[in-house]
Amino acid sequence: MSKEQIFDYISSASGLLPLIALIYNYRHLDKIAKIIGLFLIVSAISDLTQWLLPWWHINNILAINIFVILNIMFFGVIYYKAFFSKEFKILTVALCVPAFIIAVYFARNLFAYPTESNTASSIVFIILSLFYFYQLLTRQEFVHIEKQGLFWFNAAVLFYFSINIFLFMLIARIPADERPPYYMINNITNIIANLLYTTGLLCQPQKIA
Repeated sequence: MSKEQIFDYISSASGLLPLIALIYNYRHLDKIAKIIGLFLIVSAISDLTQWLLPWWHINNILAINIFVILNIMFFGVIYYKAFFSKEFKILTVALCVPAFIIAVYFARNLFAYPTESNTASSIVFIILSLFYFYQLLTRQEFVHIEKQGLFWFNAAVLFYFSINIFLFMLIARIPADERPPYYMINNITNIIANLLYTTGLLCQPQKIA
């Protein structure tokens, strides 16, 4: 078994960690955290589907296209609810709607890797995550940001998409037989992102001082 396959298995299995945290801490989660939990369930199902389809000799690009669309929908709702100001909420809609349209448009060819969709959504999520950090750091009330579940969720989003955006942009141009080492980048960042999601779901709502 190659190291690329090992990381592929570990990456897929790491999706179970936030699900365990979701079950363990569910009664303490707020509405946004529960939406994040639902997204992670969808993400785990998508990862499993992408892993199983090649075993059945079916192209898994179909599952990737569908997941990108669902990802934009979920993150759009999460950030819309997470932002306090009307301006940031409008910005969320203004960024997510075009990304959603791009994803749906390029999903016409369901078996073509969604380079454009992944790139567009990555740009949107990087921008939104940076603005959310700005919101956290400029709040008038004192809060322990490291105890906020959304802080860890946002850190995972920024980390994952800022590293993978160039992979999403270029992967279609890389010969198929040379792609496995590049997929390791995605697998490693996915593992770390799942650890950050897990940390966020284990947080309990904090009172503002």
